[in-house]
Amino acid sequence: MNHSPLAAPSPGLVSARATGGRLVFLLTLAASVGYMCRVNITVAAPRLMAELNLSQLEMGKVFSAFLLGYTLFQVPSGWLAGRVPTRRLFCAMALGWAAITCAHGLVGKTYFGLALGELPGLLGLRFVLGILASPTYPAAARAISLSIPPERQGSANGTVLASIGLGSAVTPPLLGYVTLHWGWRAALLVAALLAVLVVMLWWRLAPPRMPVSSTARRASREAAAVTCKSLLGLRSFWFLTASYTLQGYVGYVFVFWFFLYLVQVRHFAFLRAAWLTTLPWIASLVVIPLGGVVSDWAVQRWGSTWGRRSLPMPAMALAAGSLLLGARTSSAWLAALSLTAATALVLATEGPYWASMTQLSGPQSGIGGGVMNFGSNLGGLISPVLTPWLAAQLGWETALALAAIIAVVGAVLWMGVTIDPGAAR
Repeated sequence: MNHSPLAAPSPGLVSARATGGRLVFLLTLAASVGYMCRVNITVAAPRLMAELNLSQLEMGKVFSAFLLGYTLFQVPSGWLAGRVPTRRLFCAMALGWAAITCAHGLVGKTYFGLALGELPGLLGLRFVLGILASPTYPAAARAISLSIPPERQGSANGTVLASIGLGSAVTPPLLGYVTLHWGWRAALLVAALLAVLVVMLWWRLAPPRMPVSSTARRASREAAAVTCKSLLGLRSFWFLTASYTLQGYVGYVFVFWFFLYLVQVRHFAFLRAAWLTTLPWIASLVVIPLGGVVSDWAVQRWGSTWGRRSLPMPAMALAAGSLLLGARTSSAWLAALSLTAATALVLATEGPYWASMTQLSGPQSGIGGGVMNFGSNLGGLISPVLTPWLAAQLGWETALALAAIIAVVGAVLWMGVTIDPGAAR
């Protein structure tokens, strides 16, 4: 055997890595377009509201309808991800996104004597879109758990989860331009066409059964004893889910309230606040994949348990400090920068969370991802309601201080997450 460091890797290893890289690319592409289909209505909202005569309160209900369907179906979608081949599932999901997105354009119009009511139609379509989008990340996590070696699952998950930032960054300029020149219905049609493109690429490039590396195959055999029942009895899994629920609470504070906080509390001009609000999402394109890479490096250096803990614990603690600084400082610019840093630190933990879940869940990563992501979105349902209520009753400083405390608790809960074999119960 050639032990030279310059020895070429075996053809099988090269093939497995190439296939794994293609898988991560396809998952990232699908998740990014799926995210665009989620948020496209926020870009279309001003003209849509004017044309359909919808109030801000009614539009808020439309936004919430997606999140409700998405959250409620996380666990069933995780179960589904474990039973439907990845290629078929993503093709079916993307076709569903395209169909429902196109159907949005029918709202308020009469065809063949039939009319789709404005508010009821939008509420129903957004709820269904949430259901169709719910398998995205649990299915991606399961595919990664079965096809990518454990030591590279942090970077793989981080790359796929960067779709959150990519979709958020690309959608406003692209669909905003289309909306400005051809209207909001045309903008939604563009998003639907991109979803059809995803279907074509998945069907063409993703083989029905993908070869895996010997490391991933061995890890899969070792994890084969993990059943749905044994996973849900795993103490470490519930510590991880509880921590991710709190991370979701903190993250959704920024998703829903960062822009309004900058305008109403820190008194930034509207356009300046809009640009500042994009900074965390631009940063997420770097910090989410980087967090996964750092987590993988730490696993190789310190083992699975402390390797996966090593980034989320300090990142969540630093995010809490940044939140407190942003809430208490008298400088509007320092507040904006501190809260941007807090957002980036929270997003950097995504890769370690999902890589830890796949290592704990093994072949049950579909249901594991569904349960964990349900927790995150449950935090996301509570946060947008509780935060403004606290701000109105006790002030924004108190509301953000509570988010900081929750971030610290989320960091501490990682001490209950043990990933080394045989020690996680």
